[in-house]
Amino acid sequence: MLSAALIIPALNEEPVIAATLRAIPPGVFRLVIVADNGSTDRTAEVARACDATVVIEPERGYGAACLRALAALPPDIGAVVFLQADLSEDPSEATALLGPIERDEADLVLGSRLLGRAEKGALLPHQAFGNWLATTLIRLLYGHRYTDLCGFRAIRRDALERLRMQDRTRAGPSGSGSPRLLPEARRGRQQGLWQPESQPARRMDHSENGLLPVVAF
Repeated sequence: MLSAALIIPALNEEPVIAATLRAIPPGVFRLVIVADNGSTDRTAEVARACDATVVIEPERGYGAACLRALAALPPDIGAVVFLQADLSEDPSEATALLGPIERDEADLVLGSRLLGRAEKGALLPHQAFGNWLATTLIRLLYGHRYTDLCGFRAIRRDALERLRMQDRTRAGPSGSGSPRLLPEARRGRQQGLWQPESQPARRMDHSENGLLPVVAF
């Protein structure tokens, strides 16, 4: 069975981080890491109380937080899932992302809000526009077509290491905000596919991400 880790970058998510961690299906992940990105509230304390491993990255940036968590992975971890801390994604759907990797059908699996179902208010107009703009730019610049650039995704660890992504800003290791990640995965011959994803309405509105719910390499 594939040994997987869940990485949750978080910044000032004290009101919701416990609910996010409680929503993770049992037995799916060998390790759950909350990467605290310099929170000024009790995010880290609450996460530890929920039995998550907490790493601290004081340098602001979704990518910096993800890279800090990746550095803490034990050697037996074979795949990584990235998840938002604010319950804007459904943790129970992580098994759908990991399935194709475990069956050797894909190296990278992307959650797609456009192929799945979204609650009313889940994808705000400026987020929908940002997603359209990013996917359009990737198509025009690189010739690849994508349905969505959501940050909820799973990737085989060796495939992630081959990409050598080092972006420490908003477009980091989960890469949804980076026009570089998916073309680089294509050039690196990583096999990828989409899985439909539910999109709950956002529970918190102070997320540090910009136009999109993005993760950073």
